[in-house]
Parts: sequence; C-alpha cells; structure tokens
Amino acid sequence: MTLRRSLVILSLAASAGAMVRAQTAPAGGDLTQRFANGIVAVAEDKIITVADVNREVYPLIPQLQREAKSDAELNQKIEQLQDSVIQDLIDRVLIIKEFRKKKDGDNERHIPESYIDSEIANRQSDQFDNDRSKFLAYLRSRGTTIREFRKEIEEEIIYHYMEGQQRKSQSVVSPVRIETFYNENKDQFYQEDKVHLRMIQLTRTDNETDAQLKTQAAVILERFKKGEKFEDLAKEFSRDGRRSKGGDWGLMKRSELQPAYSEPLFALKKGEVTDPIILPEGCFLLYAEDRKYAGIQPIDEVRDQIERMLVTQMTRTSQERWLERLRRNGYVKHY
Repeated sequence: MTLRRSLVILSLAASAGAMVRAQTAPAGGDLTQRFANGIVAVAEDKIITVADVNREVYPLIPQLQREAKSDAELNQKIEQLQDSVIQDLIDRVLIIKEFRKKKDGDNERHIPESYIDSEIANRQSDQFDNDRSKFLAYLRSRGTTIREFRKEIEEEIIYHYMEGQQRKSQSVVSPVRIETFYNENKDQFYQEDKVHLRMIQLTRTDNETDAQLKTQAAVILERFKKGEKFEDLAKEFSRDGRRSKGGDWGLMKRSELQPAYSEPLFALKKGEVTDPIILPEGCFLLYAEDRKYAGIQPIDEVRDQIERMLVTQMTRTSQERWLERLRRNGYVKHY
C-alpha cells in the first residue's frame, strides 16, 4: 500500500576524492582560458591560483551538469560558480587579515596549536581511516607540505570563528519586530489541513475475508475505547514497516493521501480513530493524534520560525556590510 502519492528525495552529495586534478571541466568552464598565467587574483599577500579555484569548483560540477539543459547553460553556470568561488577566496583572505589585526598594541592573534592538532587528528580519522600514510600521500598528491596544510587548517578555523562571531552579533530579535513581520506577511503562514497520523495496518493474508479483518479490527477498537494507547496497539498489531514507531506517519496533508484514506481521516477530531477501512490489500485503522486546520497559523505557533528568518536576514545584511568594509580597506587585484 502507498499512502503518499509521490515522494521525491533529492540527495546532492559531492565527493572530491583524494585528487581533484583528475577531473576536467567543460571547455567553456576552463579557467586556464580566462587566466593564462594561472593567477586569478591577489588578495593582500596571498596569490589565488587557478588550482585553488578548481579545488572548490570541481566537486560541484556534477550537480551543475544535472541542472543544466544545454552546454551553453552549463558553461554559464560554471563561470558563475567560478566567479563566486573567486570572491569567496578573496573574502577569506580579508577575514583572516581582520582576525590577525593587532589591537591596542597587542601581538598578532593566532589560533592555539592544540586546536590545529585536534582538527588534523579528526581529519585523519574521518577521511583517512586514521592512517597517516594515506594522509601524507594525499598531501603529496596536492604538492602540499605539512606546514602548509597546518596553515590551511588554522585559516579555516579562523574563517569559521569570524563568521560565527558575525552571526552571534545578530542573534537577538525584538518581539515587536517579530510581530511586525508577522502582521505584514501573514500569507506566508497559511497552512493546509493537516493530521498527525498513526495507522494500524492489518494486511490481508491468503483467503482472509473482509469479515475476519473486521473482527480483528473490532478487538483493537474495543481495547482503544477502554483506554489503551493507539501507539501501543499499533506496536502490537500493525503489520507494516512503521509498527515499531507505533504506526507514526507524522503530519499529513490531505493532498498527500488517496481519497480512501483522506476522507475518513480528515473527518476526525483530535484523539479520534476511524471505523475499519476495508481495501483489497487489507484493513486500516487511522488515528488523528493531532489536527491542524487550514488557515493562518497563530503567531505563537510561528514565532520561532519568524525569529530564525529574521536572524538569517539580519546576519546576511550585516555580513555583506562587514565584507564591503573589508574589501574597501584591503588590497585586492583581479587578473
């Protein structure tokens, strides 16, 4: 039996492998055609090379290939991605410079060596099965020394720390701002009818009649009426893959269900169970653990959601302003 009419799961996972240089981009996305000398930009004292950009871009090309409808569109998407990566690499240099900036006569700031050691150990464990020889082979394939790799790790830690500080500075949203956003954007919080569904499925065995299925269902319903939890009854009687979860299907929209299920289910109030639903494949009891009716959700139900939206919005605006300041005050040369 299929409850949902359709369920599409998209999993976009990219793995660079040990050597990104083995991959090749389409001709229109070849950076060497745009930067013949192999240098993309200089930010402060850091030279950003074609190889640096390719390391970030290549793992994402399969996803772009799936999305593009033509070679021309693919090449355009790759160039846009390259430009975005170049800007990100420049910004990373400027952010790290901001971290290291001396303040009030203090020495230049650094990340403690123990933090770097710990991160390298984690990567050796997660990516190289804790095999140092594999890790060193990876560095050799990149032409990178241990010292250079430690610097990369330190800069990654700095970069994520500084980004985190920016997010932290925008983590408080006033109740008035939340209410104003809600009142101005109520349409965003419209919801369809939904039911938190639990189900008991009595799969029909060979030669089992409707009457026999109804008899089994009647026993279950009688125990439910006497106070037993539907969840416990589902664990005992249901014959589907969600039995161990007490027949829990989560929140379901009317549009996600076949009429044979949606019509009796959405006639229920919270805490009610349907009469036995007899179908060719078996007998079904549907239970409404909770009901959410169509309409604009009350502000108290969406307050946390609005706060997250506003924090994201504020963080993005603040970060853009911060980066614009760093770009104005930093040295950057594009090739």
